[in-house]
Amino acid sequence: MTKKNDFLSSTQGLVLMSTVPSMELAQRIAHQLVSRQLAACVQIMPQATSVYMWNDKVCEDTEHLLIIKCSQANYTAVEACIVELHPYETPEIIALPITQGLPSYLNWMNNVTHDA
Repeated sequence: MTKKNDFLSSTQGLVLMSTVPSMELAQRIAHQLVSRQLAACVQIMPQATSVYMWNDKVCEDTEHLLIIKCSQANYTAVEACIVELHPYETPEIIALPITQGLPSYLNWMNNVTHDA
């Protein structure tokens, strides 16, 4: 039996990255994810320059990067929330596993989120 505060043994933590075209949208998504208890924390990194290929054309845009910390169990709900609010046809949503971290931070993540 795992303890509620033993985050890595009970669930897999994720760091998700997503970019959005405006600070207002970044804040809206961040607040939705945290208030729904799907993510423990969302950091907003302003004004990243993204260079990418879209429709056979090289594009360059200023975007805002969201760094989202959540459990693997909440990934599907987090993805659905981002897709629901996002204006892009294909928004960036990339998940990286958390394999190690400060135990007290990981425990806090577990305590402030609820599995969707």
